[in-house]
Amino acid sequence: MAIKFQYNKTSLGELGKQLKMRQKALPTIKSKESALRTEVKRAKDAAGELRRRLDALRAEYDYMTALWGEFDAGLLQVDDVELDTQKIAGVRTPVLREVLFEEKPYDLFSSPVWFAAGIDLLKRMARLGIEYEVYSRKMELLDFARRKTTQKVNLYEKVQIPGYEDAIRKIKRFMEDEENLSKSAQKIVKTKQQAAGEGAML
Repeated sequence: MAIKFQYNKTSLGELGKQLKMRQKALPTIKSKESALRTEVKRAKDAAGELRRRLDALRAEYDYMTALWGEFDAGLLQVDDVELDTQKIAGVRTPVLREVLFEEKPYDLFSSPVWFAAGIDLLKRMARLGIEYEVYSRKMELLDFARRKTTQKVNLYEKVQIPGYEDAIRKIKRFMEDEENLSKSAQKIVKTKQQAAGEGAML
């Protein structure tokens, strides 16, 4: 990205302001990137742990495969999922508050004894599955924000700050050259005037 500028004091002042603003903002953006990187790792670890727990419950579910054939699937369903939002390093992320189930009554005497344990297992699986999805979404949002922040850090560090510094150097050099030329021209004029003045005196 080429920095547009003119060889004058106004442009020099404007570039100086832009440079200072970016140099001041860079540490903040870097700390945000670092915080996001930590939060992404934390969310990833939490999602991984939930995945392991879910797999363990699935193994428990599979162990009872022969019994599930007699289970009435209409006895339990997810009624609602309550979510909150939490800001992490300026990023709004979802937080699971509650999973509400609708449980239909069943006859305890005519139904198999394991139905209660089966319903409990299905509830735990559903809650863990939903929690895993929420953490996966949280990780995606944080990782997206981290990538954008990393791009901004790179843009400031590798492109804009060096670009502004280079432009300021060029303007200063140009203005110094112009000043030196002006001084030289003044000396020549003065020397000629002195010479003309001495010639007139003779």
